[in-house]
Order: sequence, then structure tokens, then C-alpha cells
Amino acid sequence: MDNSLPPADELVLVDRELAQLDARRSQLLARRAWLLQVLYAPAASAAPRPRPPVADATPRSAQNVLLTLGGTLLTIAAVAFTLVSWGSMGIGGRAAVLSVVTSAALAAPVALLRRSLVSTAESVAALGLVLMVLDAYALHRVALPETDGLGYSAVAAAVLAGAWTAYGSALPRLRVPLPVAVVAGQLPLPLGALAAGGGPTAFAWAALVTAAADGAVILWARPRSVRITAVTGAVALGGWALLTGGWLSLTSPWSGAALLLAGAAVTLYVSWRAPALAVGTAAVAGLATLTAAGGLLRAAVPADWAVPGYVLCALALASLWRTGTVPATGTGAAGTGPADAGVTEAGTGGAGPADAGAAGTGAAGAGAGGAAAPAGPTGAAPAGAGAPGTGAAEAGAAGTGSAGTGVPGAGPAGVGAVGGGAVGGAGRGGGGRGASSAGGGFRLPQGVRLGLAGAGAGVAALGVVWALPPVVAGLLGPMARTTAVWSGEHTGRVLTSYPATAALVLAVAVAALAAVPRLWGRCGALALAWALLTALPVSLGLPYAATLALQLVTSAAALWIAVRPGPLTPGLRAPVRQGAEPETGAGPATPWTSWAPRRTGAGTPAVEPATLLGWCAYAGGLASAVSAVALALDVRGATFTVLGVVLVLLTGVAALGTDARRVVAAVGAVLTGTGLVCAVTAAGGFADHWTALALLLVPAVTAAVGARTRPRAVALAVEITGAAVALPAFGLAVSRPAFLALVLALGGVIAAATAVRPERRRFASWTAAALFLLATWVRLADWEVTTPEAYTLPVTVPALVLGFLRRRRDTEASSWTAYGPGLAATLLPSLLAAWTDPEWLRPLALGVAALAVTLIGARFRLQALLVLGGVVLALDGLHELAPYVVQVVGALPRWLPPALAGLLLLALGATYEQRLRDARRLRDRVARMR
Repeated sequence: MDNSLPPADELVLVDRELAQLDARRSQLLARRAWLLQVLYAPAASAAPRPRPPVADATPRSAQNVLLTLGGTLLTIAAVAFTLVSWGSMGIGGRAAVLSVVTSAALAAPVALLRRSLVSTAESVAALGLVLMVLDAYALHRVALPETDGLGYSAVAAAVLAGAWTAYGSALPRLRVPLPVAVVAGQLPLPLGALAAGGGPTAFAWAALVTAAADGAVILWARPRSVRITAVTGAVALGGWALLTGGWLSLTSPWSGAALLLAGAAVTLYVSWRAPALAVGTAAVAGLATLTAAGGLLRAAVPADWAVPGYVLCALALASLWRTGTVPATGTGAAGTGPADAGVTEAGTGGAGPADAGAAGTGAAGAGAGGAAAPAGPTGAAPAGAGAPGTGAAEAGAAGTGSAGTGVPGAGPAGVGAVGGGAVGGAGRGGGGRGASSAGGGFRLPQGVRLGLAGAGAGVAALGVVWALPPVVAGLLGPMARTTAVWSGEHTGRVLTSYPATAALVLAVAVAALAAVPRLWGRCGALALAWALLTALPVSLGLPYAATLALQLVTSAAALWIAVRPGPLTPGLRAPVRQGAEPETGAGPATPWTSWAPRRTGAGTPAVEPATLLGWCAYAGGLASAVSAVALALDVRGATFTVLGVVLVLLTGVAALGTDARRVVAAVGAVLTGTGLVCAVTAAGGFADHWTALALLLVPAVTAAVGARTRPRAVALAVEITGAAVALPAFGLAVSRPAFLALVLALGGVIAAATAVRPERRRFASWTAAALFLLATWVRLADWEVTTPEAYTLPVTVPALVLGFLRRRRDTEASSWTAYGPGLAATLLPSLLAAWTDPEWLRPLALGVAALAVTLIGARFRLQALLVLGGVVLALDGLHELAPYVVQVVGALPRWLPPALAGLLLLALGATYEQRLRDARRLRDRVARMR
């Protein structure tokens, strides 16, 4: 039979589909009942009466408040009577008062319950319980004053716990006595241990035994309040006992181990019997076991081997997730065996998760799982069949149990019949509880395995964290430089006293994760393998050459895996889209694939294993390469060697890699090449300005390589990085203006050559123009040219030419966009220079140029030329006429300027409307210009 999935996975899928079918059938039946009710409903009844307004407080809540207050006041009065007014009565009166009041308080709830006054009975019973405590206190003060307080308290707590348990069992409708009895039961053993003079160990054992009793209450008590109280007590006392055991494992390993193992046994039993608490309690059991075993190993091995011992124990415990099977001892007792998967009590109709994730549906009186195919008359199921029943059993288990009979169903050999590993029988409510494994043994329930494996994995993770400091030192140590570059001296070693067994912990973790056939396991193993190689020089104290070689090997291996991650992917499952079920091939073995319900929502593709593994290796390879370069700066020869090797590696990744890894590798290769050029110039003793010229080789080479590189993203990254390298080249040449002009001009040549390519023309052309302009300005400044037109005309002429060409292509283009920047670049600086120039030649030349611009603007109706030329011409003329105006004004009588101003204002006022119309007409004409 050719299955498209392994049998275990296919069984999980079959169980899941059957559970979905059952759930869908229940929904359809409920819908059918509702439809029948709607179709055959009687005539519409009278309109419902309006609901009365809701009161602020219900009668029941008000009654509870009153009863609580009354009981509290009575309790306070009883305490005050016992502690304060006790001395005013004789011994007979004291005994009579307490006995009568306590008896009345305990007997009153019986009569109150007969009248259904439950809340009142609760309050009176609580008062009676408090009076019993006061009775015990009074008895100690009067009859047994010489008795030890702790011992008497322990005995009194035990007696009160028993009395309250009996009282609560006799009156089950009262909710207070039983939880209070559980609270009192927490005190006898711990107080008794203290009374006997026991130390922390004895107290911890007493707390552990009490916590075990609480566990029994949790498993077998019915009232919810009792179980919650027992859980609280078990957590508090059991936690104290386990913490004490952990402390003892450091000081007295054997005493601590016994305490921890006893606590682990208790919590493991609770997790076995209580599936709802299985994960948490099993995790606590696992941690206790690891602490005990690790403490014993810690005492037997040197201090450096303590953490590896803990890690080995943790990995052994974590392996129970896949190998959690214990040998079978025969047929299980009725209703006593733990279910291998989540067990649902028979008769509840619930569903319990199977060991592999399948779901089971419960039926009244059903025993173990039924068959995937219809059973025969005798209840036999086909070989290999296994379907969910009350609780889904392991793959290959089958059988049916009669309701309340304890008779397991029949099945062929290897299917899980009685004697072959199946456990059946009548459990509580008629359903059997058990688990079987195809290998003839019991398999730990999934919750127990998950908790134990989680505890082991957590401790192992802590061990890995303990082993990380050498990794950090090996990676970042070379970057914390304390010596000069190429000095031949090396930075002092760090973490010299750290245990060398940290590398062993990382190696064991690598082996453990590599054995997990999951993507996260492979990624973790890959990351820890890189961490191991990074930590080895620190842990083993390797010399400089060996450390450098190991870092290069680590980088090369990681980058190779980043390019070819295929060898790490065998055994990994193909990614499944989120929101969709895994598809299987149709065939005789899987006839349900044609009609099984499927989700049709669009899912997000899962990450490919090769992609994720490649990125993990890529990150490690880059980190190791950077660390190796930093370490190589100690020696000149090592610097050239490492930079060359890293350049080859990154170039190979850029050529052979995929997705964004190629882009990052290409950028890294350009930066590495830049470092190599800097190293060559430094070794040759070149000055800064010569180094600037050498750095221009990088953008030149990247421009040439980018023209022949595909895809475009890689080419763009290479060229942008090369262009960025030109910026420090310009900075290095600042001290020599002549060389700076040369460097800028060569940069412009490179940009102009790049502009030949159509896809780079726009940006590269503007860059080339800017660089040529800057080179011209720097050269003029070096020649000490101060005439502003020498700097502005090289900008104005090309700008006006470009504006003219644009106006020819687009006649609707604004003159401000086409000619404004070019004209402003020359006219405005020249105007500022003319205002400060004492000679007459510059203002005259500026006025003639502005007049020509104004006339051209008026002739061709160009707004920018008319406005700029007119403004510059007016300001230039004002500057030239200002001295003469000042002289004329100074020669006139002082009364004449005000008189002329008055006449001007009168003339303007008389012709205001006409002048306003002229101004508007001028504004409209200028606005109509382009």
C-alpha cells in the first residue's frame, strides 16, 4: 500500500478528520432541531411584559452582606470575650459559656439548612469554627499551660482539621468547613517538626509530606473550593520543600537529593493522574530530578565539570519527549492506568487529545478507541486501525469496552489486544482509562512528556547561556583594541580563568539539536556550532596564528553553508502554508482526500528551511569575518592576507548566492576592497592626498563592474557603495586644494562615464555636473580668484542652455523654472558685489546686462526675465543715483521736501482711480507672462 504520508502522520490526519466530521454532525443536528421548532412553533403568544428595572443590589447580595457583617461582629465579640473578659469568671463559668456557645453555633446550621437558609447557616457555621479555635486556645491557657506552644498548636491543628472535615462531610451543603479543614491540615506536620527541634531539613520533609497529602486531596476531593485550597497549600509547602532541597543539593548533596527525588515522585504522580496539571507539575518534577542528579554529580566531579553534568542530565530528561515509553507489566487495572493521550471520562461526550495530536470523542459507556473502519459483529477491527474513542490511543491500538463491564474488545495481533499492551476496563462512570504503545509498553502521557522535556530543555538552555561568555570574548575581543595597528603586539587575553568545559557544553548542545529533525533544531545546531568555533580560541588559549586561521575557516564554512545550505536540510518536512491543511495524494489508501473539508483561505507561505538556514549561517559568517579583520590589524602581513581572503569569500557569495544575501555580500566586498586599498597606501607611506587619489579606484571599479552585473539590485548596491567611498576620498584631499580639485574632477569623469548607461543617466549626469562645478570652484579659489562672476557664470550658462532646451520641448513650462535659477545664480551675487564695489565698471556692466534681460523678457513675454532684470536694474540704478540724490536733498531748503511730498500725495489722490486701474492692468499683463 503506497501511502503519501508516514502511518503515524496519516493516523493523526484520519483522527482529526473524523473528529471534525463528528463536530459538524452535531452542529447540523442542532440546526435541524431549531428549524423544526421554528416550522412547527405555536401561534405567536402575547407580547412579553416589560421587564422591571434592575435594582442596584439583589436581595441575595444584600443578605450576604448583612450575614457577613453579623458574623464578623460576633467573631470580634467572641475574641474580645476570650482574651479580655476571661478573668472575671470562674473555671466553671468559663467552660460552660464556651461549650454552650460553641455547641449552639455548630448545631444551629442543621436547623437552618432544614429551612433552606443556606447563607445564614454558612455565617453561623463560620462563627462556630472560630469558636472552636478559641476553645483550643482557652484549653491551653487553663488546663495545659505547661505544654509547649508549638507542639500543642500542631496537635490542636490536627484535631481541628479532623473535626472540621467530619463536620463538613456531615453537612455537605456548607461550603466553609471543608476548605478551612484543608487550611488547618497544612499546620500539624510543619509545626510538629519545629516543636521537635528539627532543622530546615526536617521542616522541609514535613512540608513535603503535607504537600503530598494536598495532592491526594486534589486528585480525589470533589468540591472545587477544597481542591483550590489544596492546590494553594501544595504549591506553598511543596515549593518551600523543593527550594530547601535545592539549597541542600549545594551544601549536603545526598540529603538534598533524597528530598528532591521524593518531591519529584509526588509531583510526577500528580501530573500522571491530573491531565489538566500535567505540564506544570511534570516540569517541576523534572527540575527537581535534575537538581538532585546534578547536585550528586557536582559533588563527585571537579568544579569545572559541574555545569556539563547538569547539561547532560538535562538532555537525557529532554529526550523523553521522543522516547517516553516504559515497559508494560500486563493488563492495567480497571480505570487506574493513565491515558496515553488526553483522556475524557466516559459518559461525558467530551473529546481528549491523542498522543499525536488527534482528537477523540467520548460516548456514554465507551472504553478505549474504536476502529477507523466499521467493526465486525464481534467488535474486531482491521489490523493497524485505530480511531479516537473516549481518549485516542497510540497508533495501532484498538479495542472497545462495554459500558461498565470492564471487558476489552477483541482485535487481531499487533492491534493492541489484551496482553499485547492494550489496557482496558471499566473506569469511573463506566469508561476505561489506559494507554498502550505498539512496542508493548506504556507511553508517558503527552502532558507529562512535555513538562519533563521542557524542564530538561530549560536547564540545558541555561547551561548554553553559561557557556556564551567565551563566545562573546572571541567575537568582540579583537575589536577592543589596546595596541597600535601593525604594532605586532596583541591585546591581552580575557576570561583566562573561565572553565574550558564551556566548549564541551556547546558541543553537546550542538549534537543534541542536530538530532532533532526540525527546522528550529537545525538552526539552533548551526548557531551553536558557530559559537563553539568562535569560543575555542578563548577556551583553549590558542595562539594568534591559530586563532586567526580558525576564524577564517569558520567564516568560510559559514558563508559556504549560506550559499549551499542543502546538506543541512535532509529530513526536514516541507513547509506548509498557514491556514491550510497539508495536502496528500489521492489514492486507494486515502479515499477521504476527495471529500474531506479543507480551508480555502489564502495562507502565507512558510519560510523555506534552506532560506532560514542560509541566513543563520550568513550572519555567523559575516560576524566571524569582521572579527578576523579586526584581529588581523595586529600584524601587517596578516592584514593583507585576511582582507584578501574575505574579499574572495564575499565575492563568491555575491556571485553564487541568492536573494538579499547577494546584495549584502556585494556591499561587504566593496568595503573589503576599500580596506585593502587603504592598507596598501598605508604600507607604502602615501600622504593623505595620494590616498584620496587611490581611493577613487574603488568607485571606478564598481562603476565598471556594475555595468556587467546582474541582477540590478546587486549592481545598484555595488555602485552606491563605491560612490560612498568617494566621500572620504574628498575629505582626505581637503588639505591640498589642487589635489581636491583633481579628485573632484576625476570623480566627475567617473560619474560622466556612468551616465552613458541609460538607466543611470539622470542621476549620474547631475552628479558629474556638480562634481565638475565643484572642481572648477576649488581651482578658482586655489588661484585666489575673487570675482564672483568667475564662480557664477559656469553655473548660469549651462542652466540657461538647459532651460532653453526645456522650453523648446515644453512651451507651457514656466520661465521661473527654466531660466530663474540660472539668472539668479549670476545676477544676485553680482548685485551684492556691485553695492560694495567703489568702481563704476561693475555697476555699469550689471546695469547693461539687467537692461538686456528686462528687454528680452518684455519682448518674449517671459515673466522671470522681466521681473529679475527689472528688479536688479532698479536696485543697481538706485545704488548709482543715491549719492547725487543725497547731495541734491542736502542743498534744498528744509521746507521743500515736505512740500513736494504733499503735492505728490495730492496728485495721487486726484488720479487715484486711474492709477489703480493702471496698476491692475500692469499686474494682469505680468501675470499673463510665462
